[in-house]
Amino acid sequence: MGPRVICLGITTLDRIWPVRDMPVGGGKYRASDYLEVGGGMAANAAVAAARLGADCAYWGRAGDDAAGITMQREMTAYGVDIDNFRLFAGARSAISAVIVSQDGERMIVNYRGNDIPDDPAWLPLERVVQAAAIHADIRWVEGAAAIFAAARSAGIPTVLDGETSTEAAFAAVLPHTDHAIFSEPGLRSFAGPDSLHNEASRRAALTRARDLGCRVAAVTRGGKGTLWLDEHGFHHLPSFAVEVVDTTGAGDVFHGAYALAMAEGQSVARAMRFASAVAALKCTRQGGRAGIPTRAEVDAFLGER
Repeated sequence: MGPRVICLGITTLDRIWPVRDMPVGGGKYRASDYLEVGGGMAANAAVAAARLGADCAYWGRAGDDAAGITMQREMTAYGVDIDNFRLFAGARSAISAVIVSQDGERMIVNYRGNDIPDDPAWLPLERVVQAAAIHADIRWVEGAAAIFAAARSAGIPTVLDGETSTEAAFAAVLPHTDHAIFSEPGLRSFAGPDSLHNEASRRAALTRARDLGCRVAAVTRGGKGTLWLDEHGFHHLPSFAVEVVDTTGAGDVFHGAYALAMAEGQSVARAMRFASAVAALKCTRQGGRAGIPTRAEVDAFLGER
């Protein structure tokens, strides 16, 4: 069993329809299959870390409904510790409709659930010291701020999934974050609409994030690779050239792999390359979690390059 990684944040039940071409308007469209699987940024990251060899726990919330129970059972089957995946009575779980076209692109319509408490007081923060790395997404701001503050006090590295959110959410979490890895939409929501205008604006946005206390600020750009800023300056890692089948969950998988790399004590550059390889391999396969590669597959992929 590998190092302990705790992932905290959102979980959703993904209902997936593969189609030939992405719908462009009203009408009926035929799906070639139908899948119902767990999703969500931190939950997918937890499954990825476990699949790659981590002793991984997921800390999160859902409703005490059929969707919540389904998600608990699935994460258990993937080997994730769900002792602190709490289902709240009377609450409704988050559910997403995911349409995936043959070229690998996806359209997601998300219902974030109802009546799920934001208060993180029930979290057993004293257990943070058992982990070698902590990952959280930006969706549960109160939980992320609480667990990151505890981790920083204990000297444990923290990794934030910087997806689309509000200025207030980032202001609450980034000061406690060691590694902030944004998507492009997430970086835009943090730094403003002009933050992706060119290379200079992306660098300025990452500098702003690092000024808030992050050791590393990064943005993943899909096929254009990853840009990051650390104490040694700016760096760019090109993406791996692969035949894309399905991009669902690729960003989540990147974060789970990166958190595991931090838990293993890898350098930032090596961790970025490792996470990029895991995400690239996932994109060659159908499904968010079903497409996550094994550690042996990732090592072989990197060994060939």
